[in-house]
Amino acid sequence: MTDDFSNKQATSGQSGEQRELDVQTLNGLNSWGTVSYILHLLVAVAALVPGAQMGPLLLIVALVIDLVKRGDAEGTWQASHFRWRIRTVIIAGVLYLVTAPLWLLFILPGWLAWLAISVWFLYRIVSGMINLNKGLPMEIPA
Repeated sequence: MTDDFSNKQATSGQSGEQRELDVQTLNGLNSWGTVSYILHLLVAVAALVPGAQMGPLLLIVALVIDLVKRGDAEGTWQASHFRWRIRTVIIAGVLYLVTAPLWLLFILPGWLAWLAISVWFLYRIVSGMINLNKGLPMEIPA
């Protein structure tokens, strides 16, 4: 998962501007991105396995990493990955909170709702990991 980005320039997907970063910074961003994706993946898989709900703490750690490191990625193709992960966590968190009352009223609908959210979360994380491994930015609609 750790690609060598020494020959690549950092580009911004939205403005078309280019910003050159040193190799150490690019590889560092890739390493932090990989760590964050792995934490997110652990959370997503744990959400699908009954009784393995260790995810909230790992998810908070991954979100903090993304929030702290996203400034370092500004102007690079990796900025889209930080944005992608942060949005994924926020959207999933809101969906979990909105569907939480289903657990109190009806167990089956609550379980189905959370299963659907977890599958969506897993899809987003895996697709992000694939693009990160290929050195591609995430396609984020405007």
